Amino acid sequence: MRGDGGDRERLAAEALRRNLRLRRAQVSARAAADHHALPSAALAAKTVGTAEGTKEGPNMGVMPDHWIRRMAQDQGMISPFEDRLHREGVISYGLSSYGYDARCSTEFKVFTNIDSAVVDPKAFSEKSFVDRNAEVCVIPPNSFALARTVEYFKIPDDVLVICLGKSTYARCGIIVNVTPLEPGWEGHVTLEFSNTTPLPAKIYANEGVAQFIFLKGDSPCEVTYRSRSGKYMSQTGVTLPRL
Repeated sequence: MRGDGGDRERLAAEALRRNLRLRRAQVSARAAADHHALPSAALAAKTVGTAEGTKEGPNMGVMPDHWIRRMAQDQGMISPFEDRLHREGVISYGLSSYGYDARCSTEFKVFTNIDSAVVDPKAFSEKSFVDRNAEVCVIPPNSFALARTVEYFKIPDDVLVICLGKSTYARCGIIVNVTPLEPGWEGHVTLEFSNTTPLPAKIYANEGVAQFIFLKGDSPCEVTYRSRSGKYMSQTGVTLPRL
């Protein structure tokens, strides 16, 4: 009987070891499968469910210098176009690695409070501004001015453009604001300058003011700025608010 008991204990121990080895193998196989499935999972995450099934989700990329150069030279996306960055003795402008630094023209409109007017976006009065045409525009303390780019832009139907002010101006307390350039839009870009300092501030014409960054989608949008007859389409010069 003792011999039979010893055999049973030995067989039970062997069965336990086999089960442990099997479990280790299963865990290893599961880990390997999860590892190999990661690329597929990442790809699946890029799909979006729709009523028709699944399709690849929207994908936008920042476009590099050689694309900007080609689009400017072949399709007139930027005119006039500077195919290199100019920075000797000026606030830099021209083609950069992943963007284009546009220049400010000599045309300015500076806010004035001569008539104590109220700024109303729905009924904007040109009397709120004093016109200036100069190589240097001085914005009064805590005041505001409008200007425009030297360059005329023609935005493709599959591109959205965002704009960021130059660091040189930002470090002087001068904020440059430009709203996005939408697909299909074209015109001179109206620039908004805010002097946030208690001192007068200079803006230099024909030098860099802001960097334009081009985001290209996988396909053209269904409705462009042109097709919906946007109110600022083909604007030239400094354009005031429209309703």
